[in-house]
Amino acid sequence: MLQFVDIALHRGEQALFEGLSCTIHAGQKVGIVGRNGAGKSTLFQLLLGKLQPERGNLQVPDGWRVSHMAQQVDVTNRSALDFVLDGHAALRKLERDIAAAEASNEPVRLANLHAAFADLDGYAAEAQAAEILHGLGFPSEEFGKPFAAFSGGWRIRLNLAQALMCPADLLLLDEPTNHLDLDATLWLETWLTRFRGTLLLIAHDREFLDQVADYIIHVHDGQATTYRGNYSEFERQRAEALTHQQAAFTRQQAERRHVQSFVDRFRAKASKAKQVQSRLKALERMEAVAAVYAESPYRIRFPTPERMSTPLLTFDRVDIGYGGTAVIRGLNRSILPGARIGILGANGAGKSTLLKCLVGSLEPLSGQVVRGMHSGIGYFAQHQLETINPDHTVLEQLAEARPDAREQWCRDYLGGWGFSGELAERTCRVLSGGEKARLALALIALDEPALLVLDEPTNHLDLDMREALALALQDFGGALIVVSHDRSLLKRVVDELWLVDDGKVESFAGDLDAYTTTRTPVTAARATTHERRQARQQSAAARNREKPLRERIRRLEREIEEASAALRALESRLADPDAYQKLPAAELARLMAESGQHRKRLEAHEHDWLEAQEALEQAAADAAAESDA
Repeated sequence: MLQFVDIALHRGEQALFEGLSCTIHAGQKVGIVGRNGAGKSTLFQLLLGKLQPERGNLQVPDGWRVSHMAQQVDVTNRSALDFVLDGHAALRKLERDIAAAEASNEPVRLANLHAAFADLDGYAAEAQAAEILHGLGFPSEEFGKPFAAFSGGWRIRLNLAQALMCPADLLLLDEPTNHLDLDATLWLETWLTRFRGTLLLIAHDREFLDQVADYIIHVHDGQATTYRGNYSEFERQRAEALTHQQAAFTRQQAERRHVQSFVDRFRAKASKAKQVQSRLKALERMEAVAAVYAESPYRIRFPTPERMSTPLLTFDRVDIGYGGTAVIRGLNRSILPGARIGILGANGAGKSTLLKCLVGSLEPLSGQVVRGMHSGIGYFAQHQLETINPDHTVLEQLAEARPDAREQWCRDYLGGWGFSGELAERTCRVLSGGEKARLALALIALDEPALLVLDEPTNHLDLDMREALALALQDFGGALIVVSHDRSLLKRVVDELWLVDDGKVESFAGDLDAYTTTRTPVTAARATTHERRQARQQSAAARNREKPLRERIRRLEREIEEASAALRALESRLADPDAYQKLPAAELARLMAESGQHRKRLEAHEHDWLEAQEALEQAAADAAAESDA
């Protein structure tokens, strides 16, 4: 097991940790949460040996292989595929040793090296790297593209891919979803739930933590408190404690009154039915989460403009693309005041292209975009952060946008966005990614736009700010269009989903859960009786073909669980330092041999499970192709 024991560490004069202690057992998947600056990333630096505690010690089992997601690496011209394969350091060393043995004509050593290479599953390594790249959104034609040719966000994805490629007993991931779209986030969730080692995950994505983590460590006030369960369970447990505090209760009641007043005002209006339901869902959740955010430093809002055109914007037979090639064709859509639209689609489908045309930075290839007189747009995207003057202070940046405003008004406004006191006097150059994002959103809100267009607005934002952002967007009276991998935000602020797929933009008939399950649009077309009968027959035939595969998968999953449990029990005994002193040598040797046998059996079952899954996916794809035909 992994232990932090009475850790003390200071950052300048400030005590970051004071007597921090926690224990993490092998195989646990642990989400690490806490406010920005609480020391979450510092824990990783301690584990990687880049920092040493001033007091206390860190106990990591001998021989544990540690993999981590680098935030920055040296730029290289190695291809994307080779860069990812480099994450498997042991495999790369074997490749070098094999080349050396071939050059020196050492047949016996060469045979042993090839056997070791096979034991590491080296012959399947390239396919595994390709699977990871594809899952993270890289098209196969870019596998040979040099690392240096990718933009910053895609380089971060490559760093993540390299970390996943490394066989690890301990995997450290710091904000892995920040530069992922929704489809890549869903793939990563699946990969991590199948990961057999110990996982420490820093993330601010509630749904992602709920799907992946089975324990939460809350870093706060120099301490670390462990909670059993996922993030929602942590919220529930922590909220129970905090609701006993008067401040938490007071804020909770105020927020409930605010949301209830909206419901009461618009309950009878059919045009507001979806938004009323959204607020009712927020009320249901508020009982569990409001106390957790009782001490949130953020008080933000997006003012509703006094005048808004109806419609705000209309696409009339619009084709959008680059260099004469259309990415989206025949777009006919209108956006009305009060619209709440979430944009879905796979990487490369054209989501960002649609937003660029919507905000006016990309002219349509054909057709017309008609904009109302009162339809100002507030646009947030990651590249917008680059427009912030690095030499200005936060206060100067706001004063430049509002030159007539008094300094006290500027300070009060910035305070609501988390820049109070001396934070407002920091130069923008030293701001973190989350602080820059907050400042950019604050400047957008200042202009009182009628239409908010947000492209991944939660990247780098902590959970307090995400909660404040969701509440502010719920209260915003203008129109909202959002692209986000944060499903919690989407579920709380959008009423309508548009799917960008195969050159078209269509309404998605299901909810967000349906999209994450099927990844395909639900058609609303009416079928004839013959077509329905034919579809039922094809569905029955597909089920019959898939049934033995599903049964095999369930059997293998039981065998994997049994082998995993046996392996964990043996490894727990072997992880005890006293075992090496107390047990006879023969018994110790037997336990180690048995552990190796269970590990090989587990690997064989996992290999068979992957093959069965691929066969099932192929059967499903064949059935879909027959249905389309």
